[in-house]
Amino acid sequence: MDITILGIESSCDDTSAAVIRNTTLLSNVIASQAVHIKYGGVIPELASRAHQQNIIPVVDTALKEAGVTPDKIDAIAFTRGPGLLGSLLVGTSFAKGLSIAHNIPMVEVNHLQGHILSHFIDLPDSEIAHPSYPFLCLLVSGGHTQIVKVSSPLEMEIIGTTIDDAAGEAFDKCAKVMGLPYPGGPVIDRLAKEGNPKAFEFAKPHVKGEFDYSFSGLKTSFLYTLRDAVATDPDFVEKNKADLCASLQHTIVSILLDKLIKATKALGIKDVAIAGGVSANSGLRDAVAEAGRRRGWRTFLPPLKFTTDNAAMIAISGYYRYKQGLITGLDVSPVARLEEIL
Repeated sequence: MDITILGIESSCDDTSAAVIRNTTLLSNVIASQAVHIKYGGVIPELASRAHQQNIIPVVDTALKEAGVTPDKIDAIAFTRGPGLLGSLLVGTSFAKGLSIAHNIPMVEVNHLQGHILSHFIDLPDSEIAHPSYPFLCLLVSGGHTQIVKVSSPLEMEIIGTTIDDAAGEAFDKCAKVMGLPYPGGPVIDRLAKEGNPKAFEFAKPHVKGEFDYSFSGLKTSFLYTLRDAVATDPDFVEKNKADLCASLQHTIVSILLDKLIKATKALGIKDVAIAGGVSANSGLRDAVAEAGRRRGWRTFLPPLKFTTDNAAMIAISGYYRYKQGLITGLDVSPVARLEEIL
């Protein structure tokens, strides 16, 4: 029998709703929040208010595009965490209200696991190859950088993680120092294509964990390079913007790939995927694809529309959890930190 899931995502600054039937996506609606651009980052209170304004029309549109009425939904999958607590509260509260109003069970979803399971979303008009279990997933976003061993939709083990900043933070913070608009990652990616990736050399971390990451030293190295150069040439950044972006991106990608290669060797796993917002970065996508060709991996790069926060990934994760009877009670509360949801 078919299973129809409504997914709701509100962990940060994108309000999203999606409908899937089994693993096939029927709709995926996202309302982004431009209000944060002028502040150079997400303002939690403004994000929460925008979610309150957006969630009803977004869910309504997702249902209409899918041609599904609430009485045909088997479960409501919602992001419980991690994320901004106020934003998560909006999505969780809406899911509870809809659950009570239509007597639909709820399924809580770990936002990060949703990113990983986005590789199993099927599209009605095209076929997408899926990894085989077990596979390794490099999960890279603004707040998290992890290498995850995925043994099944419900069995995931974090074997490597960042001990300080995430890769996405390094992109955005370095972009801010250069005076680039927010979010900085896509801007750096665009400018990097015009620059020399070997023009500048930045510090690479040495951490104890075999598969762990660190990006705070890189960020500091980048800042010192700019500080010393600008002291003698105030126009240094403007003159060298493309080369700075290319060198920064090259360094971050090489750090990410180095640990990923070590993990594949240690575990003997040849199916390798990437996920999360930074998986949209063209330099990372090209590097992983090239590493796969050289090392005999089967590589899986998510469609760009599934790299950013979206409810399709929450719906597919909820589908697998619902199949196992993992229903969430109405007393559930959202959690901001990953440690609270594991």
